[in-house]
Amino acid sequence: MVKRQVMLTFPQELLKEPIIYILGQEFQVVINILQADISESKGWSVLELEGEEKAIDDAIAWATSRGVRVDTHQAPI
Repeated sequence: MVKRQVMLTFPQELLKEPIIYILGQEFQVVINILQADISESKGWSVLELEGEEKAIDDAIAWATSRGVRVDTHQAPI
């Protein structure tokens, strides 16, 4: 098991989609929400993802394919 911090930035059209829920359920990744800010027009969240490295990579690839911007988050929270 590995842990990775990422920042997800959501476009307006995805704000009502359960992206974080799907990451946990479909890819069996444990998610810890460290920070988040969601408004009517935009949103972002900093997550700690824990799981098998391939599962995390697959989850990130899926989120990116849906239109979510995914950045590795290095700065301390």
